Amino acid sequence: MAASARQDGPVGALRLRLLLEAPVATPDGLGGATVSHETVAAVWAQVEWLSGGEHWRRGRPEQIATHRITMRWRAGVDAGQRLRDGERVFDIRAVFDPDGSRRRLVCLVQEVSP
Repeated sequence: MAASARQDGPVGALRLRLLLEAPVATPDGLGGATVSHETVAAVWAQVEWLSGGEHWRRGRPEQIATHRITMRWRAGVDAGQRLRDGERVFDIRAVFDPDGSRRRLVCLVQEVSP
């Protein structure tokens, strides 16, 4: 096994294609803004479920799942952005480079579904 494969994990581990999206605020003409998201990049990633639960939001219960998403290292990924897999949306809460080598980027995310 090559040294890079040992450090980075199995070659096929990053097999899910996700869209990285950044928020874009558009003035609404009334002093506020409407926030939408635009695609920044498509990335190969691995999604691992961490925990789940339920909480109330706006008078209704929502299911919350937290995940760890690992991708190849890339600059410019921040909390506040999100990752998308079709209809599934993962809000990025924290981003870190686990060993400082700029090989992998780990995002702790929250997926909310009504």
